[in-house]
Amino acid sequence: MRHILTLLALLLVCLGSAQTTQEIFESFKLQERRDVQYYFPPNMDEDKKYPLIVVLDANYLFDQVVATSKYYSQFHGMPESIVVGVNQSKNGIRLEDCAFDPESGLPIEKGKQFYEFIGMELIPYLDLNYSTAPFKMIFGYDMTANFQNYWLFKDNSVFDAYVSISPTLAPEMESRVPMRLNTFDKQIFYQLIVEGEQTDDTPQIMALDSGIKALNKETLHYFFDKYDKADHISVATYGIGKAFDNVFGMFKPISPKEYKTQILTSEEPVYKYLENKYQGIVDLFGFSKPVELNDIMAIYAAVRKKEDYESLKSLSELCKKEYPDTMMGFYFEGEYYEQMGEPKKALKTFEKAFQMDEIDFLTKEMALEKMDALKADFGF
Repeated sequence: MRHILTLLALLLVCLGSAQTTQEIFESFKLQERRDVQYYFPPNMDEDKKYPLIVVLDANYLFDQVVATSKYYSQFHGMPESIVVGVNQSKNGIRLEDCAFDPESGLPIEKGKQFYEFIGMELIPYLDLNYSTAPFKMIFGYDMTANFQNYWLFKDNSVFDAYVSISPTLAPEMESRVPMRLNTFDKQIFYQLIVEGEQTDDTPQIMALDSGIKALNKETLHYFFDKYDKADHISVATYGIGKAFDNVFGMFKPISPKEYKTQILTSEEPVYKYLENKYQGIVDLFGFSKPVELNDIMAIYAAVRKKEDYESLKSLSELCKKEYPDTMMGFYFEGEYYEQMGEPKKALKTFEKAFQMDEIDFLTKEMALEKMDALKADFGF
């Protein structure tokens, strides 16, 4: 792969954290320079992995995708992500990038080159130079929403999540996309977002929706969202946040509804739910997430509610690893020994908890009360 990063390349170093910057990417595949925008999360950690979000039609969508991803990562559980946007507005270049044969519906001429530019130059460059996760997501709008489907035609799709906003579909795409989605064994997210007003493209889009919904495939996560009050311009604003909700929902903290309907009703050990949740993130997205305090406390509450005290031991070991300077791990372990009828071990473990930092609702006074009660009951 030959390419030269020119002009604004130094901004990647000079602008520091939380940066949005633009550079000129000289593409060998396209034989031209292209304007590319980047957003990097603040205080990027080389030891962390960041999902990569590719935004076509960046002149329309990039700012909205970046703003929503920043908001959702701060307040809604979504992982911080690297966002790269490809501008396609100059000199009608968008039409050339997305060109397809009207009979076959497949990319032609510049469209083939643009396809290779994204998959063989831009993404490998980012994977080589930044701490990107295996999980990759793409946004497209109108004709670029159609174009992104061509990456489904490869046996090993570059992307794991596709967000198609009000697509203008090529011939036969309504049947080809379901057919391709049905061939993948890996987890794939496909989000179709449409406006309420009827257009010439509506019948084909609805046929696409029906075709995907007819699939019975556990590895496919399909979402269809129609916004009746949106038009072709505003629909992107309506749909971007919902797309992040659907794709990254696993990252959200355990909610009260989830606690009541899934954890309390499960026949499995309570701790198993937490274990599955976080292992699922690793399996699906290719990187781990620190266990949130909210989730630990939800599992602890469920342990007490269901009297599943065996789960306390596993929970205590997790807390020692995730929150090593706090009293939480030893406090839960002390409760475990207390419930198992081993008061001497419980007393020693609560003493260890007492010497460590308080966290959330767990205080030194609570550990002291446990110790005093054990001494009074068993004459230690």
